[in-house]
Amino acid sequence: MERYDPHHIERRWQAVWAQERTWEVPNPGEPGFDASKPKSYVLEMLPYPSGEPHVGHLKNYSIGDAIAHFRRRRGFQVIHPMGYDAFGLPAENNAIKTGQHPRVAVEASIAAYHEQFHAWGVSIDWSREVSTHWPSYYRWTQWIFLRLFEHGLAYRAEAPVQWCPVDQTVLANEQVIDGRCERCGSLVESRNLEQWFFKITDYADRLLADFDLLESWPEHVVTMQRNWIGRSEGAEVTFSCEELGIDFRVFTTRPDTLFGATFFAVAPEHPAVERLAAGTGQEQAVRDYVDASIRESTEERASEERTKTGVRLDRTVTNPVNGEQIPMFVADYVLMEYGTGALMAVPAHDERDFAFATAFEIPIRRVVAPREAGEAPLEEAFLGHTDDEVLVDSGEFTGLGSVEAKGAITEWLREAGLGDFAVNYRLRDWLLSRQRYWGCPIPVVYCPEHGIVPVPDDELPVELPDIEDYSPKGKSPLAAVEDWVRTTCPNCGAPARRETDTMDTFVDSSWYYLRYLDPHNDERPWARPPVDYWMPVDQYIGGVEHAILHLLYSRFFCKALSDIGELEIQEPFANLFTQGMITRDGAKMSSSKGNTVSAIETVERYGADTARTYVCFLGPPERGGDWVQEGVEGVHRFLVRLWRLGNEVAERTEPRTNDEGRPTRDEPAGDARALLTKAHWAIDKSTRDIEHGFQFHTAIAAVMELVNDAYRLKDGLYDDPAAAAILRFATATAASLIFPFAPHLGCEVYEQLTGERVWEAPWPEADQALLERDTFTLVVQINGKRRDQVEAASGASEAELLELARASDNVRRHLDGKQVVKEVVVPDRLVNFVVR
Repeated sequence: MERYDPHHIERRWQAVWAQERTWEVPNPGEPGFDASKPKSYVLEMLPYPSGEPHVGHLKNYSIGDAIAHFRRRRGFQVIHPMGYDAFGLPAENNAIKTGQHPRVAVEASIAAYHEQFHAWGVSIDWSREVSTHWPSYYRWTQWIFLRLFEHGLAYRAEAPVQWCPVDQTVLANEQVIDGRCERCGSLVESRNLEQWFFKITDYADRLLADFDLLESWPEHVVTMQRNWIGRSEGAEVTFSCEELGIDFRVFTTRPDTLFGATFFAVAPEHPAVERLAAGTGQEQAVRDYVDASIRESTEERASEERTKTGVRLDRTVTNPVNGEQIPMFVADYVLMEYGTGALMAVPAHDERDFAFATAFEIPIRRVVAPREAGEAPLEEAFLGHTDDEVLVDSGEFTGLGSVEAKGAITEWLREAGLGDFAVNYRLRDWLLSRQRYWGCPIPVVYCPEHGIVPVPDDELPVELPDIEDYSPKGKSPLAAVEDWVRTTCPNCGAPARRETDTMDTFVDSSWYYLRYLDPHNDERPWARPPVDYWMPVDQYIGGVEHAILHLLYSRFFCKALSDIGELEIQEPFANLFTQGMITRDGAKMSSSKGNTVSAIETVERYGADTARTYVCFLGPPERGGDWVQEGVEGVHRFLVRLWRLGNEVAERTEPRTNDEGRPTRDEPAGDARALLTKAHWAIDKSTRDIEHGFQFHTAIAAVMELVNDAYRLKDGLYDDPAAAAILRFATATAASLIFPFAPHLGCEVYEQLTGERVWEAPWPEADQALLERDTFTLVVQINGKRRDQVEAASGASEAELLELARASDNVRRHLDGKQVVKEVVVPDRLVNFVVR
């Protein structure tokens, strides 16, 4: 080629990889499996196929592919599969608008993704491809559900949901915008419906404890999960509404303040709210308040600054420690996500309770105070507690220290049958049922005689029927498919009805990494040998937006399946990397802002290598970066420069190797030695930067420096065969090091110069002796400000460095007439003169 044509080069190498099935890796025991190599399972979070892939996808899979290539060449047997999270709302909402079946939409999108992944040259083992909407996949999602059901980890119970009264459907959180249905704009209401749950709360302590196994996870992700689980120790106390015969169990971390409880509040979603309001004249006020509350986010309701609101219920409960009747309220700052959705309010010792009590003119009673209380105002009572506090106005417990009183009061409640010691979690059981069409059917039937009956394994999958009307009408669209709904009970053969709810798509994505390992197994979701060998995933890559639910659910699945005997491992992802978001002009990309960047258009204009290298060069990958068109063009110019250098060096030099296949450090001098040293410096820096934190931007910058030096020195090296061999080695090294980021160009240039395939060559190793420089650049500062730099001998003494520094004309000029009060010498780095 007379000019760099990325598309020609990329098509060529992609054809080689596809024809030779280069990236396919067999399982243990299969032909071609290399037991001598250590394993590495590299995995990016599977994409949701909607439309075409964007630059966020490009970054995610470019990062993963760079890691996979690096590890292959470092001697690992790497598995790097791909699949699609195809069920879910986007395709169903599109079907409602257009009439296009969701299957048609997602399969068209999958075809687009498939085409783009090939165009990007991502090294995927396509023999392991799966999609969650394939019956061959969701058959085993249903199988897992049934195993959890058998072991008491899947159950059905009533739960509050967000309801659209116009569309007559349950809405997921993401479908509610500013308290309104995203489709029709109507105000959302609250309803209680029977729902399916997974008992993830049974695993709360293990989910917390096993963070010790995940030392390589980002600390902020671990913190987010810890906070989501939210473990706290305290007491569970029973408050009774004798009028209705209802006992309310309340969790508190401060049982020492029980004598200060002056009102009782329940969350708007509490299942007893309607019963509490009935017959009080407050029914409509409570209903309106409940509907308004569920339109607010949890964050808004929990805000300390938010004005406290509520509705008086005209009911009372009995405070178990003193028999006092205290009034009941519905209050939106009480959350079902914490405790039991009900709280004893102690306004003297809780800031939110204080604000509520002030607004509703409720008594405020201080019951815990410092031993030397003085006359501190009530407003300060809840601002902080110390271990030297004592109880006041607390009956027989008055005078006890606060810490001692917590245990004493709880023990008294336990003996009276009114409470006990307890541990509470913010974590709630996983609500998995969706009243939607496009999802995995839940494999149970309802029999009048036997109740909930699992579908037998040999009748799986319960296939999702094709329908034409996807609009919900108060229940799942599947409920209208009478021929499908009507069935027989597996136990007795009597008429029965299928479950018409489908599963949350988080269920599909909580185990897909296991199916990749045995995707064609028709007898089981996976065989143990490949799963036991490849798991856990050695490197998982994805967005931080999935740091809580997806990762938490996947961890739960692994632990539950291990307990059932289907897995050996306890954690699915040994190492986690969360990449930052790509922005445009400092803002998140969105169609409404008109600032999106098309990955496809970028690849079509500049080639996949430029696009991939640029997203890895943007900056530290965990922080993201701002897309700048000039930056794309700069990376493209660098690749053109490397391609031209490779062509020229291949044409003007002959390979010259020693026994190791490379020039030795004893051969060169002058510019040739400088270039050889630079090549080994680039190897060393790239290797360390990729290994430690995936700092791809600095690894790429090192290759750019090497190419620049080769360009600068090349014309003086061609006439000497030994020097020319070093130039050839340095250029091939640049191609080898850029390969994880620009695989097609790396292959092209490396083959030109060596006749070998770069992915079959081991990752280059730096000659450490060449990295030990005879000289270094000494930085000279005056009062911390850089004034000059001079070459100095490595290992020079402090006296020698001071002498060199003072010999600089620029330094002498700035020292002239000034008193040096201190001389700071950092060996092999700098000299700083402190003057006045």
